[in-house]
Order: sequence, then structure tokens, then C-alpha cells
Amino acid sequence: MSLSKPNVELDLLINQFYPSEILRGRLGTFESVDSAPSPFSELLDHHNHMTVTVEAFHGQTVDVAVHRTTYQNQWYAREITLVTTQSRETVQYGIVLLNTLALDETVWKEIESEQTPLGRVLIEHNVLREVQLCGLWRVCVGESLAKLLNVQIGEVLFGRTALIYCDGEPAIELLEIVTPEKATL
Repeated sequence: MSLSKPNVELDLLINQFYPSEILRGRLGTFESVDSAPSPFSELLDHHNHMTVTVEAFHGQTVDVAVHRTTYQNQWYAREITLVTTQSRETVQYGIVLLNTLALDETVWKEIESEQTPLGRVLIEHNVLREVQLCGLWRVCVGESLAKLLNVQIGEVLFGRTALIYCDGEPAIELLEIVTPEKATL
């Protein structure tokens, strides 16, 4: 377990898919916060996988929808949303940046297939992992994020940055933004 608080750079994650100020504004504006109001705090302020957390909160499993991917050397990034399997509500937006060399080839290939949420892949393959919360963010939703999450432009949501250690090595950086409403069946 790490002793110092890990750092994940928000700009590095956002720049994977929104590399200019104009594009970044279409995603939203971000303000670092010490805490988030309920129910965002329950969804974000912890050291657990978001897949498990949003499934428990919404009372149903989630599917991953991969919108865009990039590869650069051993680094793979993807922009995703998580959608509940029964009600088909979009409940989370994310940007994932992972070091493919830090994962077993079987695990990496399943992640690369884009069929299963990242957290579920790591859990099902029994990858020794530690999720470290790095920061909480107040997000004023821009046009692109509003479209992906099916919310209004200007709506205020909350998110987090986190780092996942796999087998003791920092391997996966995350930006995760959630919607607060519980899906109805």
C-alpha cells in the first residue's frame, strides 16, 4: 500500500481526447473540491472500483460503451460511459489511461476487446489491485459531456481522479464523473 497520496493529473487525462482549451470547454469546467455533496460523496469518495460502486448504487449491473480510444507506445486511453443493463441509464463518464505493460496479456486483451467494464475485468482475473482516490472535482457540464451523459449543459456534477495499482505498480489513471439519480427499473 502506498504511503504518500498519489497524483493523477487531470489535464493529462482530459488532453487524451480534448487537447485544446476550446475542446476542453466542450467537456466542461473543473474545480478541485475537498468534498462532494450526497449522493456524489457516496459514489466518489472511496478507494473502490467504480464499476462495483455504481452497480450497488443503481441496483443493477452496468455495460461499458467505449466512445473513443487512442494508443501511444504502451499507453492505451479510452473515453467511456457506463450504462445500466436493465434501465439503460447512462450513469458514469470516464477517461481511462492505462499502461498495457503493467497487465497480464490475457487481462489486457479482455480490456482491449471493449466488451466489459475495466473494474469487472480486473476483479474477474483476480488482479491484485489497490484503488487510490486522488482528487474530487466539481464539474460544470459542457456540450460534449451533456450529450454523453444525457444531462443538461451547465448542470453541476461531481467526479474524481483515481489511480489503480496492479500487482503493486501504478498502472491505470482515471477520471470518473457520475450522475446522481438512481435508475428506475
